Amino acid sequence: MKRQPFYSSSERYHQRRNSPESRRYSDDDQRGESGDQAGPADSGRWSHSWREFRVRNETYLLIAACAVLPLLILGVWLLLNESPAALTQRDIDMAVLHSLENMPPSPSWESLAYEAIRPSIVRVRRVDRDENGEDEIDRGVGTGVVVEDDGTILTNLHVVAGSERTVVVFADGSESDADIVGIQPENDLAVIRARQLPDDLMPATLRSTSGLREGDHVIAVGYPFGIGPSVSSGIISGLGREYVSEEGEPALTGLIQFDAAANPGNSGGPLVTREGEVVGIVTAILNHSGQRVFIGIGFAVPIESATESMGSSPF
Repeated sequence: MKRQPFYSSSERYHQRRNSPESRRYSDDDQRGESGDQAGPADSGRWSHSWREFRVRNETYLLIAACAVLPLLILGVWLLLNESPAALTQRDIDMAVLHSLENMPPSPSWESLAYEAIRPSIVRVRRVDRDENGEDEIDRGVGTGVVVEDDGTILTNLHVVAGSERTVVVFADGSESDADIVGIQPENDLAVIRARQLPDDLMPATLRSTSGLREGDHVIAVGYPFGIGPSVSSGIISGLGREYVSEEGEPALTGLIQFDAAANPGNSGGPLVTREGEVVGIVTAILNHSGQRVFIGIGFAVPIESATESMGSSPF
């Protein structure tokens, strides 16, 4: 006798397996088994909805992007190229004031005039032998100014008169013996010439006194009491003055009176204008107290008279 199988392959069985209800239960089972791997159902639905929206509205989205992108670019450009605020007159005034307050101070006219004449100043030493005729000693110190590039120097006659040897010290520190080549006793002037010259010797610039006026600024440069070169400033106090020494020597006339400080040792030094030009040779100070110190009155021989002692005058 044939045994019956445990399953049925009849048409009725297959219809039940393929029925909608059967498929629904099967799909639910599969989703229950694989739910952990597929992720939340809502995410899938939103993704699907966005894709459908993008497909349906692709043209409108493209138009919107084309409209917004230039605005974004313009906004970024404006942020990066923001123009500064316009300057006001007050801003300009404050900037100018700040610049003026922080500028280094300009050199004084005295400093500029001194720098112009400094290379031409020489120290004049009067050197004699001692009582035993052996060692040399300095008998006096005065000042001179180089006026020609051959080493010609103007100074006072009383600075070099009677000396056995005259030595000049140039601005660079070099020394040289000097010879007296001309004198003008009536103006207390002497012309000396150095035997050896420094390579960078610079003669002074001379200026006529014809344009000088009382009150013009001047400086006196020299070696007062052997200290220097020293510079002092003042003004021209008078023109055409006369000076008579207490020793009863002949009067000096036609002098320039000035109030820049001068003392023994300044004799023979230049009287210099604001522009650094020589207008006179300092020759005397007035002090009736008998003390040889400056009390505010000094005298200089005009440069025209000084250059005449050289044999010819350029004025």
